[in-house]
Amino acid sequence: MINETTTVKLHEMKLKAMVDEFERQLLDSDCLSLSFEERFGMMVDCEYNRRASNRLQRSIKNATFPINSACVEDIDYRADRKLDNGLIQRLASCAFIGDRKNVIILGATGAGKTYLSNAIGMSACRQSFSVKYVRLHEMLSELLIAREEGYYAKLLTQLRKVNLLILDEWLLFELTNDEVKILLDIIEYRSLASSTIFCSQFDITGWHEKIGDQILADSICDRIVHCSYMIKIEGKDSMRKKKSD
Repeated sequence: MINETTTVKLHEMKLKAMVDEFERQLLDSDCLSLSFEERFGMMVDCEYNRRASNRLQRSIKNATFPINSACVEDIDYRADRKLDNGLIQRLASCAFIGDRKNVIILGATGAGKTYLSNAIGMSACRQSFSVKYVRLHEMLSELLIAREEGYYAKLLTQLRKVNLLILDEWLLFELTNDEVKILLDIIEYRSLASSTIFCSQFDITGWHEKIGDQILADSICDRIVHCSYMIKIEGKDSMRKKKSD
């Protein structure tokens, strides 16, 4: 009766993992030789670990990674890609997020930019940072709608609060004047407040042409480039093709 009452109370307090461990211990004769402190500690550990796992899963889901399996340990360091293992390991530590710095990942189509950005993002999730992956043109379209419907400032504030924003397909398409102004708002809101990963097919020297307005292009690029780590993925063969072979 006492055990049943205890189980009900644990359920009411939403301590489901502790309930599971408590019930397991009741059926495990080996637990009888353990002290109260040891058994209680095991129950607390179960609850703590399950909650940590649930938080991580929510964080990964909210990040909307296109590659949920991406991880730093599986990055391909073949010589022709010319990746700096040391730099990537430092980025995986996520110290750059605490320092409010950015990462620029450059490479041709299929070079593995998205995978690398998602792998770093996954490391950030594991360290309890909030992460959001989005393609630039999709985000700009959403912000254009938000500006028309009156919740633009709210959406910008939400973007500012994300510890690590991953902007894929960066400047893949030429921007309209309205999109350039919105882009400047995003960069200004996040500058020195949070970190962003920019994934682009184009060298930085070509960004001005994509943005169009030279004055605004200077403002945007200056805020990004001078506080960013740079990764350029070399190699002519597509990683997508390699994985399908």
